[in-house]
Amino acid sequence: MHYFPIGLPILFLLLLLFLALIILIEINVLTYAFHKMGVNHRYVFALLLLSLLGSYINIPVYQLPPEHLRSGGTVFFFGVPTMIPMVTEAPGTVIAVNLGGAVIPIFLAVYLIVSNGLYLRALVGTAIAAVIFHHMAHLVPGVGIAVPILVPALVALGLGLILSWRHTPALAYVVGTLGTLIGADLTNLGKLQGLGAPVASIGGAGTFDGIFLTGILAVLLAGLMSPSTQPGRI
Repeated sequence: MHYFPIGLPILFLLLLLFLALIILIEINVLTYAFHKMGVNHRYVFALLLLSLLGSYINIPVYQLPPEHLRSGGTVFFFGVPTMIPMVTEAPGTVIAVNLGGAVIPIFLAVYLIVSNGLYLRALVGTAIAAVIFHHMAHLVPGVGIAVPILVPALVALGLGLILSWRHTPALAYVVGTLGTLIGADLTNLGKLQGLGAPVASIGGAGTFDGIFLTGILAVLLAGLMSPSTQPGRI
């Protein structure tokens, strides 16, 4: 039930990106990044790190009827290694919620919506992104639902720029995370039966890397935009 949803090379790459963000902040390259998002940098660092580490934890919520399950190994989707958990006793696919890829990102997304007053724009952007991700999602045997790793971040960037230049970083994070969770994972839950996936995790294998990259992009984007006069408030 508990396993990192992506292969070690990608996990190591995401960790390096996270460390690079810390260095850029410390040398003041991204001094205003978190002010622009309306979040204190200490909390964003903590949430991103918890998101990465929390990807190991899946919270079971439901179990599908018994079927033959694949156990152990690695599946490559668009060149990205995705792990199939090793199971010994599991009569059917377990539907779970990933702590790092769903629970924590939802918490941060809701905070960004409320603190920046992005209610309508977040609703519109998330709906558009969800439709896009739903049509781009793939069924991967042994894994569940997956989307190409760069798609959530790029779509979130485009929608953020179109819907709100001033709040692009925060809106990009909201759209990329909620759009992925709703469009790729939730709307495809009915297609999981028969894939032989031991665990189908919402925000886990197949979508976690895209959601985490969306968070990295949002922070970088915030640092490249004009500084805000309002300090982080969380």
